[in-house]
Amino acid sequence: MFKYSLDNKRYHTLNYYYKNKYGKKTFKVSLNGGFSCPNKEKTGHGCIFCSRLGSGDFAGNKEDDLLTQFNKVKTIMEEKWPDSYYIGYFQANTNTYAPIDELRDKYESIISIPNVVGLNIATRSDAISKECYDYLEDLNKRTDLTIEIGLQSMHDKTLKLINRGHDLKNFEKCIKELQKRNINTVVHIINGLPGETKEDMIETVKYLNKLNINGIKIHMLHITKDTDLEDYYKEHPFHVLTKEEYIDIVCDQLEYLSPEIVINRITGDPKKEDLIEPSWLLKKFCVLNDIDKELKRRNTYQGAKIKE
Repeated sequence: MFKYSLDNKRYHTLNYYYKNKYGKKTFKVSLNGGFSCPNKEKTGHGCIFCSRLGSGDFAGNKEDDLLTQFNKVKTIMEEKWPDSYYIGYFQANTNTYAPIDELRDKYESIISIPNVVGLNIATRSDAISKECYDYLEDLNKRTDLTIEIGLQSMHDKTLKLINRGHDLKNFEKCIKELQKRNINTVVHIINGLPGETKEDMIETVKYLNKLNINGIKIHMLHITKDTDLEDYYKEHPFHVLTKEEYIDIVCDQLEYLSPEIVINRITGDPKKEDLIEPSWLLKKFCVLNDIDKELKRRNTYQGAKIKE
């Protein structure tokens, strides 16, 4: 069995990481803090793939206060696992894009809840001020803090195409600032972006493997209704990865990642009513199972090729 797995996975699972660290079942509770996004405000559109809810389709309802959002999830989880720990996950939009007092009020309200052992905060590399870095450094001393940074691709030409709003140099600076403060980092990438080859996607993972990040989220690009990507797809049809192509790429990517990097996510999770392509992404567990089968068929595992 792979060292960093409790269920015969051949990659470092988040379940293993939490169980090994805390000794019991631990859940992330997705929250919507009502934050905005600097990229949307600057360009009027945001990233080409961004949904109406701003990358937080499964976060809480922003009409509810944070405590209500949290308790709705906690109540459900406690029915099956009554003695659990929780991670507050600020997911929707850009969760450091607000005055420091507002950030402090929202973050502190969650870490004060009993059995909350940490925070995951999703944000952008161009949306953390010097004052915010300093506050995050202090927060990291009082709770298990992880900052999730969207990169999507290491290739500047792709970042420009998807209207990311920053370049690779900006991302690198952010990661260095966080690591200088000993703050855990998780990086989001997307496979299947327009114009990218398999080699481009693998190159992104090889690049990240050298940055000493703590975790990664691997997504499959999905085209959803009422996004700029939908318009782009109609005007400039591009190849959408098949399930087989995606699985092949992900398995290659895993082979180039250090075994110590935690795989926080390994596929996408779109809403059925909004999805245009690819339809196979709706069968999430089939994708996960097929990744396991392909790794087993290859007799390989996370980190098998990191010396190449």
